[in-house]
Amino acid sequence: MRAHPVFGDSLMAGLLLVFDLGVLGANQSTVPGSTLLFVGAMMIVPVVFRRKHPLGSSYVILFGGAVQLLTHGDLQTGMPIRLADFSLAVALYTMVAYVGRRQGLLYSIWLAVGTFVWALWPMGAGVEAAFIVFVIAVIFGFSWAMGEFVGARRAYNRELEQRLKLLETERDQQARIAVGEERSRIARELHDVVAHAVSVMVVQADGASYAIKTNPDLAEAAVRTIADTGRQALTELRRLLGVLRSEDQSGTQWVPQPDAGDLHELAENCRAAGLPVRLETAGELSALPAGLGLGVYRIVQEALTNTLKHAGSGATATVRVTQADDQVEVEVADDGFGTPHDLVAVSGGNGLIGMRERAGVLGGTLEAGPNPGGGWRVRAVLPLVPS
Repeated sequence: MRAHPVFGDSLMAGLLLVFDLGVLGANQSTVPGSTLLFVGAMMIVPVVFRRKHPLGSSYVILFGGAVQLLTHGDLQTGMPIRLADFSLAVALYTMVAYVGRRQGLLYSIWLAVGTFVWALWPMGAGVEAAFIVFVIAVIFGFSWAMGEFVGARRAYNRELEQRLKLLETERDQQARIAVGEERSRIARELHDVVAHAVSVMVVQADGASYAIKTNPDLAEAAVRTIADTGRQALTELRRLLGVLRSEDQSGTQWVPQPDAGDLHELAENCRAAGLPVRLETAGELSALPAGLGLGVYRIVQEALTNTLKHAGSGATATVRVTQADDQVEVEVADDGFGTPHDLVAVSGGNGLIGMRERAGVLGGTLEAGPNPGGGWRVRAVLPLVPS
């Protein structure tokens, strides 16, 4: 478990205070002890708060150094540098890393002025003073370099976090857009199915009205057709009401959409495009309700399209559509390279989103993922009677 930054700063401040008091106790000084303690506290205690309040704590430390410069007259007798003075280097590092280069430059100018005053005032312009200035400059230069390094790393981490958040937001927006587009497409298709059913009902009703006296059996068959078609249309209309249809779409085609009976033609088109497809069907797929047959067709179509895009050359696909008593099972598998599941999740996976949305509208479920033996597999289970 990583320690809180305040704990590390408190430990550093405590060590500086302990050693600073030890050095002061070993040296005789004409400066009152209360002044020494006040200056030491002013320079060391703000270290604890340097990350939370970098600007304020750094200038409190600088003010403590100025008070020390004005009050510690026994520096003329050769008193060594206090360990509390190292908090000035810590403050410079904090300014550069947490506040900015411009504020750090201003802070370093104040430190340079104080250093020259401290070195030249008691000793004059001599070799010893030059050496002390050089040593202090090296310490402050190292603090500046560390501040630049840590500040650049923190800026890079912030930029990386912002980009990751932006990518997540864009991915979520793309997923929502894909869902909306697929719902709009499904709504248009179901709209066409209902419109076609109503057209059939109108034609059958007209025929029944002409044949009701001359051919009652034909009129009765037409009425039964109207009833069956009306029930199917009502089912599709209920599905349609659950799907949001965009108002800005135009060009609706008032013709029947493909259904499960057109899968053989779809397989032939894929073979012509270079993808060998083996189609296995079981049950009366042509008798499926229009909306369900359309859903089966679209799921197979989207799965084969993904196979053409991602499976690679030389891949083959197998399509199995089985009608049971209460459901239709659709399975599309290929033996190509496939698409890693994590990559599909990151890139958006609009095809998978569309298939899941379509299966959900029909009251079914859809699973998609890599095959244990290689390739990619899509499996959908759609109920015959919508819930």
